[in-house]
Amino acid sequence: MASTIVILGTGGTIAGTAPSAADAVGYTAAQVGIGHLVAAVPALRELDLECEQIAQLDSKDMDFATWQMLAARAAYHLARADVMAVVVTHGTDTLEETAYLLHRVLAPFKPLVLTAAMRPATSIAADGPQNLSDAVSTARDAQARGVLVAIAGSVWSGAEVRKVHSYRVDAFAAGDAGPLATIEEGRLRWWREAPRSPALGLAHIARDAAQWPRVEIVTSHAGANGVLVDALVAQGVHGLVAAGTGNGTLHRDLEAALLRAQSSGVLVLRSTRCASGPVIGSALLRSAETLSPPQARVELLLQLMA
Repeated sequence: MASTIVILGTGGTIAGTAPSAADAVGYTAAQVGIGHLVAAVPALRELDLECEQIAQLDSKDMDFATWQMLAARAAYHLARADVMAVVVTHGTDTLEETAYLLHRVLAPFKPLVLTAAMRPATSIAADGPQNLSDAVSTARDAQARGVLVAIAGSVWSGAEVRKVHSYRVDAFAAGDAGPLATIEEGRLRWWREAPRSPALGLAHIARDAAQWPRVEIVTSHAGANGVLVDALVAQGVHGLVAAGTGNGTLHRDLEAALLRAQSSGVLVLRSTRCASGPVIGSALLRSAETLSPPQARVELLLQLMA
């Protein structure tokens, strides 16, 4: 029976350090190796764990090549008969993008659990050790399936999660959907099943990272115009996500530019700046539905690589 859990480290605040234990802002991310992070959690010492350092970066600097490597290593370990699950430590800033990408590309049956922290490892009240312990508890749960995110005592779907707070330790939500489960002293209380989708497969993102399509996000606001859209089209952009106001509404000048871009062959998705709620109905520009603008950008990248 499979019992091994592989923990893949990518850096982030969870691996960050600061000069003072009282400093939860002025830290340097991605300083502590994954082996040291795991060794600092007593609850994990008796478990069958393997650690692998995939990258060591601040997740604001996440790139396509690291995504490819992470997806490939996660898929490799999940295919092993002796592995029951994979856990990934990640930075919070782009976690929703990585989680969505892994959900769409791998869609694994076994658990692939991402976790992170809002405070560095040196903080007097570091949240990383508990989040890592909870991620392993989630990975070991019999009901866990697919790409999940375990952080601040809640489990979220990789298809739905997004960062909604800049500072608090409970910085994640899933719009209207809510959490999949809550974690109570290492035990999970499930509220619903995670959404499933067919796996696109690793071959879908196999092209050289330098050759991935260019997809940008533009935002609608008071006084918005189409100058940035026109400039991006002139530079050869392949896809655009419009972060609209309210129900994906767009300033008329920005919308006109986006329609011109779409007519020239650029793929366009219309999302919303709002933290919750879908974009309902769009006859001229396709709706991103419930995806956040960063998730919609990942979706366009995947569509363009089809």
